[in-house]
Amino acid sequence: MAKRIRSCKCQTGFLMLFLLFLIASLGVAMAALGTLWHTQAQREKEAELLFIGDQYRQAIERYYRLTPGTAKQYPPSFDVLLLDPRFPTTVRHLRRLYRDPITGSEQWGLEKTADGGISGVHSLSDKEPRKKSGFSAVYADFEGKTKYADWIFKAMPLEDAANAGARAR
Repeated sequence: MAKRIRSCKCQTGFLMLFLLFLIASLGVAMAALGTLWHTQAQREKEAELLFIGDQYRQAIERYYRLTPGTAKQYPPSFDVLLLDPRFPTTVRHLRRLYRDPITGSEQWGLEKTADGGISGVHSLSDKEPRKKSGFSAVYADFEGKTKYADWIFKAMPLEDAANAGARAR
């Protein structure tokens, strides 16, 4: 007859303990990875906000610069940036209207002039930005801002733009 091998009671439960430790370790690793992904996604949204804000700023400046005559004016709405009615040919200062990458909305905060023209845009988000320094000379005033709504992409009149370009050199 074959002898039965008895398992020792002292060896039971180690596999269960190992699996519990493995699952806990995987949970901690996934939490760290989730935080890393969130940080990277926020950085990408900030870079997109800087690009889109700059597109709006340049479009407003171009509209202002190409105003016929000597009395320059800012655009009354975003629609005229898409198709400027002041010219007999098609003039587009902006290819399309962009969504705010931080809020996901098509709504932007507007900086208006005394006559109601749009001189700049900003996000409506009160979230705190990750980027606090290292901005280009045009956006040097973004340094140390505590919320995205403080990042105002404002068109600069021609003489101010020339001075900013000289400072950047």
